[in-house]
Amino acid sequence: MKTKYLALFIVFMGHRIIYSQNITAKLIDKNTQKPIPYATIKTGEYNGVISNEEGYFSLIGENPETTLLNISCLGYKNITLSIKDLKKANYLIKLEEAFNQLNEIYITNQRPNVDTIIAGIKKKFKDNYDVNLKTYSIFYRATDYIDFKNLNFEIDKASQVSKQQLEQANARLEALNRDIINSKTIHFTDFKGNVYLQNRDNTKLAVTKVTKLIDQKNDFSLKEVEKRAQHIILKYLDTTKTYKMKSGIFTVEDSMSLRKENLKNNSKKEIEITDLKNNTDKLIHKTQLYENSFLYNILDTKLYDHTITDVTFFNDEVNYIINYKPRKGKAKYTGNLLVSGNNYAITKLDFSYFEDRHGSKLNLKLLVGIKFEENINKGTILFEKQENNKYLPKYIKHETGNYFYVKRDLTLIENSRNRYKISSEFKIEGNNRHKEELLFTAINTLNLDDYKAIKQEKSTTFQNLNKYEKSIWENEEILEPLEEMKKFNN
Repeated sequence: MKTKYLALFIVFMGHRIIYSQNITAKLIDKNTQKPIPYATIKTGEYNGVISNEEGYFSLIGENPETTLLNISCLGYKNITLSIKDLKKANYLIKLEEAFNQLNEIYITNQRPNVDTIIAGIKKKFKDNYDVNLKTYSIFYRATDYIDFKNLNFEIDKASQVSKQQLEQANARLEALNRDIINSKTIHFTDFKGNVYLQNRDNTKLAVTKVTKLIDQKNDFSLKEVEKRAQHIILKYLDTTKTYKMKSGIFTVEDSMSLRKENLKNNSKKEIEITDLKNNTDKLIHKTQLYENSFLYNILDTKLYDHTITDVTFFNDEVNYIINYKPRKGKAKYTGNLLVSGNNYAITKLDFSYFEDRHGSKLNLKLLVGIKFEENINKGTILFEKQENNKYLPKYIKHETGNYFYVKRDLTLIENSRNRYKISSEFKIEGNNRHKEELLFTAINTLNLDDYKAIKQEKSTTFQNLNKYEKSIWENEEILEPLEEMKKFNN
């Protein structure tokens, strides 16, 4: 009998393997051949994925005999095809542009008033969106880029260090300068987990898996650059002594030890869950409407001018495309809102800095050798309609970037009667960019007792990868990686 059940189990599992497939495909514009990002690929009325920035998407465990793909994207004709059709097309889907009949729609009717639409969004927001007592299953990806434009480390003088040793140290620093300038530093952090929301102010995060994709040899984050230069300089000091560090007119640290145990790298592969939670909270807050929230300010007619630029049919209903630009100086963004004509729900939001607008800015270049300016802030938010006719976030992308300049004269002075010292010059200039993406793979309701019972952990371990490995996230619903990530190999 056991043998019979085992045989049936093997047959059943074999059937599932044969009829369930993992599929990766690409969406492109039929005319331009350009990739189509952020398209919705549905495998059921309320199930599906989105295409990434390069038009790729992946489906997990779909049955090629029964699964139909319904693909929609603003500006393109909706299509439905089977997985067999997809295979015949060599997993390349070409979408045709959809031409609007705006003049025909409004040939006898008055064009809608944009102020009425904005007022409708605000009035119906609580009816259209529900953020309380929810469980969001999420996939998060952060990509960090650093591009150094100017870099200089040099030891000016060092007590009790020979001229030959000084030349060797400066040669090593010059080699470090070249390596950093010629490098293209990029890091990836992925994690999957659940966000539990009691309300917008009270959330918890449970993390199930974290991976980091870092090139250790070319890890030229600001912290790592400082550490490498410091190790070159400290090689010529007595590590049994303690030193006072000065930077310009400031004493950075009264006393520091250079013993070897204090210079060791922390090899413990742990990440603070609080940091991940703060990142996801900030992204989710961009989808919520409350006083002085991001969305609240975008809809403020005192801050922004709103203009209807198009009216289109999308997902079988009329949609308004509304452009917004700053009306007052403190307004910073421009972009478009896609708004349902049926219920005034926002289904898509794009934003970026308007013209010469910028974020945080600090210029103390002449005084203390520091300059900083946030010059990139842009993103996309997609909402998806649920079974209860509520709209909840499906995908959020937020990208920030800044210019930085730091120039300092560093001096290490030995805490002894001899007060031996080493003086060096440090100058670094460049741009960094940080991109976050948050994909909502499932959304469920949550009761208050269950929320209270969830324990918020402090930290979790992560897996450090030297190259992209598809198998790490295989059979899990994630964002399809971009080519820059797939080609990553340390």
